[in-house]
Amino acid sequence: MTLAGPRPEEPYQIPEFGEGPPLRKIGLRAWLRENLFSTWFNSLLTIVFGAFLAYVAYRLGRFVLVDARWEVVQRNITNFMVFHFPRAELWRVWVALFLLAAAAGLGVGAAGKRRVTEVEEGHGTAVSGRGLVFRRVAPLALLVVVLLIAARSLTATVLTIGVALTAIGFRLLGRRLPARAFRLVSLGVLAAIVAAFLVIGSFGGVPFDRWGGLMLTVFLAVAGIVISFPLGVLLALGRRSKLPAVKLVCIVYIELIRGVPLITILFMAVFALGFFLPAGTDPPSTVTRALVGVILFTAAYVAEIVRGGLQGVPAGQIEAAQALGLSPAKTTRLILLPQALRSVIPALVGQFISLFKDTSLVFVVGLTELLAVAEIVTQQADFRAQGLIVETLLFAAFIYWAGSYWMSRESQRLEQRLGVGIR
Repeated sequence: MTLAGPRPEEPYQIPEFGEGPPLRKIGLRAWLRENLFSTWFNSLLTIVFGAFLAYVAYRLGRFVLVDARWEVVQRNITNFMVFHFPRAELWRVWVALFLLAAAAGLGVGAAGKRRVTEVEEGHGTAVSGRGLVFRRVAPLALLVVVLLIAARSLTATVLTIGVALTAIGFRLLGRRLPARAFRLVSLGVLAAIVAAFLVIGSFGGVPFDRWGGLMLTVFLAVAGIVISFPLGVLLALGRRSKLPAVKLVCIVYIELIRGVPLITILFMAVFALGFFLPAGTDPPSTVTRALVGVILFTAAYVAEIVRGGLQGVPAGQIEAAQALGLSPAKTTRLILLPQALRSVIPALVGQFISLFKDTSLVFVVGLTELLAVAEIVTQQADFRAQGLIVETLLFAAFIYWAGSYWMSRESQRLEQRLGVGIR
């Protein structure tokens, strides 16, 4: 007789993202009963708040569709888009839009093809689908439709359709590129973005000081996000540095900037930036100085968000990297930053959404961004003292909502792809 010893335990298998028991499907009536009418108190709250929301929706819908006078928006739609931009040079904007559409389509298509390749190789889980694509583009598509209705221009409609077809065509091209060409896609996208910028501002183009409206708002937001993010990451790493001088400088910068309102930073950037330039140097444009203030302000907040993600990485990860002989630079690039940035995606996107809306503060330094245009157009002779500020502010608010909601949806898609909060 042999003694039966303890059976060796099987190694625990971590389920892949997307695996697990199937979700229980319930009908609409069962869902309502379970979530909204489970008890008499929940039923009462559902009825009261439902009636309140229905009343608000009715009043808002009646104002938008019946009572509001949208003529002020329709006659000034170009001002809302570009304001001071010379009308004879609008072709530059359309050429830039075609280039950006090509860059976006090519990048999205190549990224989708690479994701499919990773899934086929067993390195990920597919999260794409027609429903997901529709939810991603729905906010921007709704915004474009509203703008075209307000513009009532056949030329603008045809050009917009051309921009959309360009994005779709390059997306299909990106999905058909071979795997060895993926590295060249990023160079192509970067070249298209630079070319779009040069078309607008160079070779006899329009300087920054002539930009305005939504064009200026988007430029400040996108440039602020793209430049402040790497700067914030460097500040976060510097604050965790073991070099006392580097750590002290980063701490002083972060705490000083975070303790001052953005409007103060803007004033300092516009009026005091010239004192830090060499004598005889031509001062940069007001837009450039305001952009510097936005970047410096946002980078400090991004640094604290990234630092929180770095602190969340277990110390054992660093020890394991050191045991494998990785250098500090490789440990940071391959171990620390991927895990830290993955865990703080919601906070980062929230900060970028806040930056997009905070661009409205640049009006205090004389720039006519979207919100400033919404107030200026009501002072025209045909609309003065008619109380149309509500219509223009509501129109501007809708544009801000569409951009913010789109960024939020993209954040959720990225979180789903990376499994944030699940694995």
